[in-house]
Amino acid sequence: MYLVAIAWIYVVLMMAIAEAMAPNGTVLGAFFTFVLYGMLPLSIVLYVMGTPGRRQARRAAQAAEEAAAAADAAAAAAATPPAAQVAAGDGGGPAAAVDAPTGSAGSGLAGAGEADAGRHAAGQAVAPIGKEA
Repeated sequence: MYLVAIAWIYVVLMMAIAEAMAPNGTVLGAFFTFVLYGMLPLSIVLYVMGTPGRRQARRAAQAAEEAAAAADAAAAAAATPPAAQVAAGDGGGPAAAVDAPTGSAGSGLAGAGEADAGRHAAGQAVAPIGKEA
């Protein structure tokens, strides 16, 4: 793909030089020949031909982001205490929690209107939408 682009630029450069060296040619005409016959069409063609590579890179970035989110979710699930420890009272559940606004221990309830009032692990509020590969 780049070989054709290099050859195209070479041909257009030779056209621009011929335009500048012609008896009735100008440097301004050579500049516009190079830009309008070479750079503009070539940039459009290279952009269109590079679309599959950009799409693949975007999908790889999304897959890496989803993998990181899954790893974070697994780490959060591993950090929560088992149900038996919470039921026995030694798992650091709501009975051992400290209120953020008041600083008092034992109530286990955060102030009204706080985002994490139930002491739940953080997660995605809305499930991601899209096709799975």
